[in-house]
Amino acid sequence: MTKMIPQIPVATMPHAVSRLRAERLARAVKPFRARGGPSERCPGCRVMHSHCLCALRPNLPTQAGMCLLMADIEPLKPSNTGWLIADVVADTFAYSWARTSVDPRLLTLLADPQWQPYVVFPGEFVTPDRVVTALLPAAVNAGHPAKRPLFVLLDATWAEAGKMFRKSPYLNHLPVLSLHPEQISTYRLRRSTHTNHFCTSEVGALCLALASEVRAAEVLATYLDVFTHHYLQAKNQQPVNWDDAPHQRLRGLCGQVLGGQPQVLNAQRHPSQP
Repeated sequence: MTKMIPQIPVATMPHAVSRLRAERLARAVKPFRARGGPSERCPGCRVMHSHCLCALRPNLPTQAGMCLLMADIEPLKPSNTGWLIADVVADTFAYSWARTSVDPRLLTLLADPQWQPYVVFPGEFVTPDRVVTALLPAAVNAGHPAKRPLFVLLDATWAEAGKMFRKSPYLNHLPVLSLHPEQISTYRLRRSTHTNHFCTSEVGALCLALASEVRAAEVLATYLDVFTHHYLQAKNQQPVNWDDAPHQRLRGLCGQVLGGQPQVLNAQRHPSQP
C-alpha cells in the first residue's frame, strides 16, 4: 500500500553541511561508522532509507543567516542537528574548526559588510562589554541596506564548544549573544545531564525567533521533532507515524509559509505498517 503525504519543496542539495561532510569524508583515513545504528542511510536525511524524511524537508528564505563552526567529527554524525538548520535556512554556512588554523572562507564571511555576526555563547563566560541579549540596532550606513544578522553557532559538545570559543581569536572582536530561554531542552538523540544545554538546532530556532523570524523558528523547531521521530523509529525498527502531531504541524506551517497547500506524492509505507 502507499500513503499520500504532503511534499514540502526540497532545498537544492548539497547544502553547506552536506558539502562539509563530503570534505571531511575525503580527508578520513578510515571509513566512518555511526555508533549504534545502521550503516546504510539516506544521504539526504541520514536515517534509514525506509524512514527517509527528505520529502518533508523545508527550505525558507530568511533575513537572518546561520554560520556553523563545527567540531571535526560533527558533520559525520547522523544525529547532528546543524544539518537541520542547513535544510531549513537558505543562507547557512558551515566550516570545520581547528585549533591551529582557520578556513579563509570563514574570515571572508565574517568581514562581509552585509552581515552583522554574533557569536552565540553563554554570557557568564565572557567579559560583560562583549555580551548582548538582543540584536544590535539596524543602522543604515551611507545609503547601504542595514546589516543582516549572522548567528555563529559552535556546533560541538559542550566541552568542545568551550575550547572552540577560547581558542578562536578571530571571533574575539564579535559581540557575544547570550540566550536566556524559559523552556528546557527536549532533545532526545544524545544524553546530557543539563536541561539548559540545547542542541544546535534548538539554539538556531531561538536565534531566529530573536531576529523576528518567528515562522522560520517554528518550522525549525518542528522539523527537529519530525527528524527525531524518524531517527528513533528507525533505530528501534518501528514504523513512522506520518500523521502524528509534529508531522501535521510541519505540513501546516510550511503551507502557511509558502502561501498555499503543498503538493502530494506517493511514499512507500514501512514494511511493518498495515
